[in-house]
Amino acid sequence: MHTHYEVIVIGGGHAGTEAAWAAASALAHGGSRGLSVEGRVALITMDPARIGQMSCNPAIGGLAKGQMVREIDALGGLMGLAIDATGIMFKMLNTSKGAAVRGPRAQADKYAYAAEVQRLISTRPSIDIIAGTVNDIVVEDGRVVGVVVPRAARVMHADQATIKWNLSNVGSARPAYQRNPPAEPGAKGRRLIRTHAVVLTTGTFMRGLMHTGEKRTEGGRVGEGSAISMSATLRRLGFELGRLKTGTPPRLARESIDFDGLDEQIGDAEPVPFSDLSPGALPAGRFPHLPQVDCHITATTAAAHELIRANLHRAPMYTGQIEAECGPRYCPSIEDKVVRFPDRESHHVFLEPESLHTNEIYCNGISTSLPIEVQERIVHLMPGCERAEILRWGYAVEYDMIWPHQIDSTCMAKSIAGLFLAGQINCTTGYEEAAGQGLIAGLNAARLACDDDLIRLRRDQAYIGVMLDDLVTKTPREPYRMFTSRAEHRLLLRADNADERLTPLGRELGLVDDRRWVAFGQRLDELMAVRDRFDSAVGGLVQGKTLREIARRPEVTVDDLLDRLDAKFDRRLVERVMTDVRYEGYIVRQNAEIKRQSKADGQRIPSWLDFHTIPGLRAEAADVLAKFRPATMGQVGRLAGVTPADLTLLAVTIRRGPRVAVS
Repeated sequence: MHTHYEVIVIGGGHAGTEAAWAAASALAHGGSRGLSVEGRVALITMDPARIGQMSCNPAIGGLAKGQMVREIDALGGLMGLAIDATGIMFKMLNTSKGAAVRGPRAQADKYAYAAEVQRLISTRPSIDIIAGTVNDIVVEDGRVVGVVVPRAARVMHADQATIKWNLSNVGSARPAYQRNPPAEPGAKGRRLIRTHAVVLTTGTFMRGLMHTGEKRTEGGRVGEGSAISMSATLRRLGFELGRLKTGTPPRLARESIDFDGLDEQIGDAEPVPFSDLSPGALPAGRFPHLPQVDCHITATTAAAHELIRANLHRAPMYTGQIEAECGPRYCPSIEDKVVRFPDRESHHVFLEPESLHTNEIYCNGISTSLPIEVQERIVHLMPGCERAEILRWGYAVEYDMIWPHQIDSTCMAKSIAGLFLAGQINCTTGYEEAAGQGLIAGLNAARLACDDDLIRLRRDQAYIGVMLDDLVTKTPREPYRMFTSRAEHRLLLRADNADERLTPLGRELGLVDDRRWVAFGQRLDELMAVRDRFDSAVGGLVQGKTLREIARRPEVTVDDLLDRLDAKFDRRLVERVMTDVRYEGYIVRQNAEIKRQSKADGQRIPSWLDFHTIPGLRAEAADVLAKFRPATMGQVGRLAGVTPADLTLLAVTIRRGPRVAVS
């Protein structure tokens, strides 16, 4: 084990893996210190065999979430590649609506997904996997200088030969990393590993406590432990912590379910990959790589709802057994649904396979912490599940987090230089939200190590930018989940144009490798050719009209345009141009709004400014500004409790500059 790493990432979930990958890419690219490939990254996790694990729903993407996965991929991240290699049902959601609110989603073989994430990480020799826990984060003069780990912590090496693309081995092959490494003989005490930056991605593990009825078990996930000391470390460092909860549903045995009579959910006949590198990056060069499956839909019943109401006194959330302030509003437990919607006699439950080679079925829609005997009766009251065998009981987990007004939109803590936070620790929920934060945190950790300026994505640039801006300018009432409605510029932030928006930036920052850059260049050339054909007289005049004019007609389809083009083009690129044409008027207006807002977003708040000393500024506004410590005037304008008059006073004070005391 090295005694110094440029970047240390704590946690091997979706945020941690993206952070390590992005940091390694950015360090290899180099910066003002010219580090190049010598810059090393440590990924510290309790159990390396669980790197990339899908602990809840075995799916990636969805409405707005799918757009974020496309953005992660456009910036050279992992998630799109991993799901394309391991997806077992791909589906574009909201196809009956406009392109701006459509979202790609894929069901995953969760074991293959974790194995693929581990395989990808193992291809980066600059990343060391350290099996162990972090006992402390060392801060000197307001800056991170290292972490303390048990002396028994060890560097693990990937055994890539264990990852088999033969489908018969996907579900049963052991993970890429050895599980539960033995301690070094006679190893005692602790060791300090020095670093320029730490990315903390604790997920649900900080003082994690699982609940099933009255039973409580320490841990952030079934079969794993709890990170007890990290909460104390963060409190000692001055952070304000909160407590949240989330949950997971029972898993059923496939062979025990009667699927006859249940509605099917079928994937797309021509699925669209998440990654711009698919299918070329996949084994055997085909997409989808794995066989595709269907899902089924059942529902809870009125009798089950009566049973739940009769047992609310045994539900930890209602007995006070769970201390957490709130849980995810948009992914509630079945107890919450029954209480909040008393007139509903049923709720949909989606039966989703977790793997091609295990019999586990995920019950999407009945997350619960009720006692096991109550869970069993709820399941058996669902159509098709009367004789279902329950393989794993649902449970709730509560865990510590930090209130996100304490970080900047770079993911760095405002009070400690070099400490970055990403994922559920920042009061978010979902694999995709965690991965997006992880990428930005890892990138900026590497840039800090290279003495480079940190990067912020704008709200008009990416859903990732919207998420981070929301986190640092709003006090969350529940774990943050991305929706298209949160993005005022969603016409620009579509899934289909993520590469145009972000791949050039990713190349500039060192995140996009040569292979992706060449593929992007080829795709951009074809896209420009399609746009030229839409405007060119040679490109298909029909009754004196260009294809651009024809494309505006609502009855015209992509196939109509393909038939009229004088060359063969990628269908997805033709559809992208058609969408741009149809949204053209709205896009012009949005670009004008962006131009007006960009001036405010570009005006930095100087560090010398004391909000409580600004003459005439309301006390409420001064308190809000002191709490959130916004980085730009644009962020100030998005804070609740700050009025236009407050903005004017602040702008005048900044223009005058710092006052010099006269003795």
